[in-house]
Amino acid sequence: MDFGGTFVKLFRDGGPVMWPLLLFSILMMVFIIERFIALRKAKINVNEFLAKIRKSLIVNRSIPDAIKVCESYRGPVPSIMKAGLLKYGEPKEDVEKTIENAALFEMGRLERNLVWLATIDNVSPLLGFFVTVDGMIKSFDALAEAGLSNPGLVAAGISEAFITTAAGLAVAIPAQLDYNLFMSRINKFVRDIETSTNMLLETFGEMQRSGITPEPAAAARPAASAPAPKPASS
Repeated sequence: MDFGGTFVKLFRDGGPVMWPLLLFSILMMVFIIERFIALRKAKINVNEFLAKIRKSLIVNRSIPDAIKVCESYRGPVPSIMKAGLLKYGEPKEDVEKTIENAALFEMGRLERNLVWLATIDNVSPLLGFFVTVDGMIKSFDALAEAGLSNPGLVAAGISEAFITTAAGLAVAIPAQLDYNLFMSRINKFVRDIETSTNMLLETFGEMQRSGITPEPAAAARPAASAPAPKPASS
């Protein structure tokens, strides 16, 4: 069976609306691949990461060590934890506000392009249904004019209607499935963020109650080298 020829024939029979549906299908694949790679890179072993953070804070008593742990990982959880660590020693409300702002920023990065995937999912079947209605109207008009003497005219309009409906659903179904998959992964990130930030705030409180004074975060930054002395003028 010649699938290429069949596809071209169906594409032509579907009418002009097949072009935006083709564009939607290409954009859908681009967004799916981009989000799949981005979310996969952002995934980390949260339990291992939090164990290293607690060791740096409780055992080593070093904020810089904890920050270095955050910098050795990728993803939203380490970025948010680093923002909170840099605020250690400041009022709890300021620390929580910083963590909240960092979380909002990271959530925006996680959900990037998903709005377009959802739009493709919603609009594609609507385009197909629109042409379906248009095709049925043409079929009934042809039936009213020619009666039952020329059933081919009626069949042509119905065929166009069914082709565009199928094409719209063919684009929308994978878009919906992948959107749901990505949202489930993002919800997992949200739970990890909540667990990590709660652990960080509890650890800060434990350190303060125990009188632990960690090495300040400023130590994580290399000290600026002193300017070289100017040569003495002769």
